[in-house]
Amino acid sequence: MRYMATYDLMESFRNANQWLGATALSFASYPGFAMVPNPALQWMAAWGEVTERTFQRMVVKPDWGIRTFVCPDGKDHLVTVDTVVERPFGDLIHFNVVGREPNPRKVLLVAPMSGHYATLLRSTVKSLLVDCEVYVTDWHNARDIPVSEGKFDVEDYSLYLVDFMKELGPDTHVIAVCQPAPLTLAATAYLAELDPDAQPRTLTLIGGPIDPDAAQTDVTDFGARVTMGQLEETMIQRVGFKYKGVGRMVYPGLLQLASFMSMNGERHTKAFSDQIMRVMQGEAGDHDPHNRFYDEYLAVMDMTAEFYLSTVERVFKNREIAKNEFVVNGHKVDIGKITTVAVKTVEGEKDDISAPGQCVAALDLCTGLPDEKKAQHVEPGAGHYGIFAGSSWRNNIRPLVLDFIDANADGPSPRASARKPKVKKAANKNAAA
Repeated sequence: MRYMATYDLMESFRNANQWLGATALSFASYPGFAMVPNPALQWMAAWGEVTERTFQRMVVKPDWGIRTFVCPDGKDHLVTVDTVVERPFGDLIHFNVVGREPNPRKVLLVAPMSGHYATLLRSTVKSLLVDCEVYVTDWHNARDIPVSEGKFDVEDYSLYLVDFMKELGPDTHVIAVCQPAPLTLAATAYLAELDPDAQPRTLTLIGGPIDPDAAQTDVTDFGARVTMGQLEETMIQRVGFKYKGVGRMVYPGLLQLASFMSMNGERHTKAFSDQIMRVMQGEAGDHDPHNRFYDEYLAVMDMTAEFYLSTVERVFKNREIAKNEFVVNGHKVDIGKITTVAVKTVEGEKDDISAPGQCVAALDLCTGLPDEKKAQHVEPGAGHYGIFAGSSWRNNIRPLVLDFIDANADGPSPRASARKPKVKKAANKNAAA
């Protein structure tokens, strides 16, 4: 499958379905048919509307959609997304609340590179923007990156994080969500050895596979069952002629999306059937719950082949992070060298992607870190998405993360005068929380 023709065939299939949807909507909405009402035509128009939108969203990068923010002064301030560091495979961006004094909490939110854009963390960003100065890693779609820019694997990813942390300085608080958790831990250890003055204040790891073997999931079972040769043969293709990255070897976003949806096929089928009926009955809206979710879920990006394959081989199969044997740019990283950065792990009790036990393994690897600098939290009843963007994040985890940041920041807590005396929650295991 490693040929441009296969990549272009998938794009042709997507394009054809978008066209069929638009055609069905246009035909069934012809004004003349209104004289003879027919439920079949109404259903056809609804099917066309849902189908066109569905396949169109697969190649569109969503907008952040964070335009204004009400500050304590009662004024509605504009929010601009500024690029701080620009790189071929990803940028460091800053959500600048125009006219607001810089917030003392500087947070670097490390977004996953696992098929979706960084905008998947939109709600996370919005919730943190209230109390923090928020920076995000905005990874680029590999199909749009020319081959001349070279490779991008797990070591390059780690070095990007190192550079971003250096850019923001030592008063930064890093939050890594899901896939980047092990590489962010490695990047922090890399700085601890080679540039300790650039280390962040705190590191919060949310639902990441630090040790994939600590608890089995479908993801870890797949990684153990499939050989690297099988993955390369069945998952890797060359970008077609339509995009700037023509010829680049990638794990295509459309192929990833097919894998995502096949895991919960019945649920997605019902969701789209119900949406067609809502459109038919005039009960759907442009920003209704279905469209808000699927506009983001369906927007997928290609990953470079070397990043995908090296992640599977080095993080999941060889467990280089879990064994503290990870090498970056010829340097063997020692996670035990982290001695001053406070580390907190967050897991969801019902996380079926990175099950409880996988992320908290990071604390055992930090052998040089005193116990008072370590903390962990398992959120009862929460799934993978809920621990960084759902109600569990908003109501329970976000306040805990902010308390953890404040407890390990230099100087007085920025929330000290505004918050009530807190009662320590049992879910946190030590004073660092």
